[in-house]
Amino acid sequence: MLIQMVSITVKPGHVEEFLDAFRINYEGTRREPGNLRFDVLRDPEDEHRFVVYEVFEGAEALEAHRSTPHYSECVRRIDPIIDGPRTKQYFNPVMAEFMPGEA
Repeated sequence: MLIQMVSITVKPGHVEEFLDAFRINYEGTRREPGNLRFDVLRDPEDEHRFVVYEVFEGAEALEAHRSTPHYSECVRRIDPIIDGPRTKQYFNPVMAEFMPGEA
């Protein structure tokens, strides 16, 4: 299992456009066979800051995700409206459990 956390800051005035574009990735990713969880989180103190919590079966599933049309379309649409690069961190679960029906 592989967890990826992506931090994204959206330029002022583009939050709704970002959410519309990111919904494409959210909906597509949740249907991928190697995806176990995909959550888009918003900072309660800064409406322009988002974190995406992604859980994949492994590195191969994450790589397959990056080659999907929904991922490519999302990146194409959000790149012009984000403030700086997306930052990614990777984690291995130590104490992690899914609720029944999630995985």
